[in-house]
Amino acid sequence: MSEDGTGRPTAVPPQGDYVAAVRYGSLVATAGMTPRRAGVLQVRGTVGADVDLAAARAAAELAARNAVTAVEELLGGLDGVAGVLRMTVYVAAAPGFEQHSAVADGASAEVVGLLGPRGRAARAAVGVATLPSGAPVEVDLLVALHPA
Repeated sequence: MSEDGTGRPTAVPPQGDYVAAVRYGSLVATAGMTPRRAGVLQVRGTVGADVDLAAARAAAELAARNAVTAVEELLGGLDGVAGVLRMTVYVAAAPGFEQHSAVADGASAEVVGLLGPRGRAARAAVGVATLPSGAPVEVDLLVALHPA
């Protein structure tokens, strides 16, 4: 665990000048989350070169768990979550790698595991050349809240 600058412990410490999640009305958007534990990147590399499919899928699970944790920390729990509207999974992919969706399935399974049916979301799996700190995946969420 680390701290958010106010002394409160947080499981998702920002790696730069941003917040882990922000609420606007009945929506919460998370920052892009990488596979970190207590701020330490757990997997590094390019999927299809340095990182195999199984490791990439596990990294996507951890990144997605971090995104849900950011929502939970912002709201003080997950009871207010009506559903996940959108998930974007970025995959640092080697040339010729085409299993982006299989990597993203790890993130989807984790969010559904944490939120049940509320975790089913529209999703994009996007291949990119690199990600921050050499992470193989990054996940962000757009979440809808129950009406007040």
